[in-house]
Amino acid sequence: MASASTGKTDAWDVRVAAARGETTPLGLGGWIRLWVRVAALAIALLIFVPLHYLYRIFAYGSPFPRIFLAIATWIVGARVTRHGTPLRRDVFFVANHVSWVDILSLAGASGTAFVAKAELEKAPLVGWLCGLNRTVFVQREARLSVADQINRLREALMDNWSVTVFPEGTTTDGHTLLPFKTSMLSVLEPPPPGVLVQPVVLDYGAISEWIGWIGSEGGLNNFKRVMARPGTFRLDLYFLEPFSPEEFRGRKAISTEARRRIEARLVELLGHEPSAFSHDDAPVRYSAAD
Repeated sequence: MASASTGKTDAWDVRVAAARGETTPLGLGGWIRLWVRVAALAIALLIFVPLHYLYRIFAYGSPFPRIFLAIATWIVGARVTRHGTPLRRDVFFVANHVSWVDILSLAGASGTAFVAKAELEKAPLVGWLCGLNRTVFVQREARLSVADQINRLREALMDNWSVTVFPEGTTTDGHTLLPFKTSMLSVLEPPPPGVLVQPVVLDYGAISEWIGWIGSEGGLNNFKRVMARPGTFRLDLYFLEPFSPEEFRGRKAISTEARRRIEARLVELLGHEPSAFSHDDAPVRYSAAD
């Protein structure tokens, strides 16, 4: 009989192989869990999507996308604990980024819209779910379209009352905090009247390195790997103290303050400084060798 430590080693070897871009093999149990969860999501969609569009006939600001995304978070296996109070409107959430599950959980907890990398839009099911909540998909390498992306972000902020941006520009392993890219914070130059910035920390605990979408792993493989995982996993959402962007001069200063607060909480949670990220990411111009 294989020992528990051997089982953990095998699981980690599979994780490392996925980061190299290798397809993760699924056993019979994995395929069953994957399709049961997909079926549960489909049933929830059949219930909440008609309710959403029916609600929109009579009123605006449907609550059903948020309800559905909270349920979807539970279906994929995340057990969310919320710490702090998310502002309900006129707020720009700035968060660290580990997984596509971040989007489901944050939307379920706060109803926020998102700025997310364009690759997610093409991910099976996940892309459609993100679109249901008016996610603003951006091409990280398309620098000439930044102005258009900022305009769409302003519209989302006015329409949804809250927008979340992941300024690292990519997902990490939960033990890392990459330099923040400030282009999407241009919407705060100048800040819309009354809008506050609220930093958010997502903490997957011991599973963060396993669940993170990193390296050369494809979106479909990551989706399958997470959906096929046995059991559940915890996810703590820390909504930190908000601040007014008017107190800081420009997006770089706003980004620096948000990152300072997020890093401070990560240090508390990890018990040490965030580690160096060991993967290159050309679209965000990050090199592990730097």
